[in-house]
Amino acid sequence: MLSNLDIMCIRDVTQLAALGADPGFAIDAIALGANLGDRLLTIQSAVKDLTALTGMSLQKYSSIWETEPVGYLNQPKFLNAVILVTTSLRPAELLEFLLKIESNYLRVRTIKEGPRTLDLDLLYMDNEVISDKWLTLPHPRLHERAFVLAPLQEVAPEWHHPVLGLTVKEMWEQLSDREGIQQCKRTLVEK
Repeated sequence: MLSNLDIMCIRDVTQLAALGADPGFAIDAIALGANLGDRLLTIQSAVKDLTALTGMSLQKYSSIWETEPVGYLNQPKFLNAVILVTTSLRPAELLEFLLKIESNYLRVRTIKEGPRTLDLDLLYMDNEVISDKWLTLPHPRLHERAFVLAPLQEVAPEWHHPVLGLTVKEMWEQLSDREGIQQCKRTLVEK
C-alpha cells in the first residue's frame, strides 16, 4: 500500500479545480492482474491505492476474470480486471505511479510474461497515441489478449482504438482465442 507521503508527492489536482482551473481530466483504462499470493486481495488493494491518489477517481470497474497464463505457461492462473479512472496526470506521470504501486507489492521482473504479485498496465488515456521507449498508448497488445478485452468490453465496449479503428466490442468479436478465461463471482470493489 502507498503511504500518504507517496500519494502527496504526485499532485493535488483538486486544488486546481477548487480555484476554477480546468485540470484537464482524461478517462484512462488500467488493467490489473495477479497470480501470486492472495490474488483477489492484491488487486482489490491496488484499486484502493490507485483511487487514493488525490485527483484520481474510479469511474467504472469490470468483473474479475480468472485466466490461464499467456506466453510463459508454467505458472498459476491469473485474476484480471479493468478499471476506468479519471485523472489529470500526464501519461508518463501515471505510468510512474503504476510502477510505484507494482513495486510496493514486490513486483519482480525476472521472467518475461512470468508470474507476478501485481501487474498494472495502462491500456489507454482517452484517444492519446504515444510511442516512445518508455510507453506505447494504446497498449500495443490489448487487441490480442482475451484477459484484457473480456473485462474491458464490460466497462468500455464502445471505446474506439485510435490506431486500429475498431471498438473494444469489435476487437473482442474478432479475437480468435478466447479459451482459458472465466468470469468470477467475486467483485473488484467491495461495497
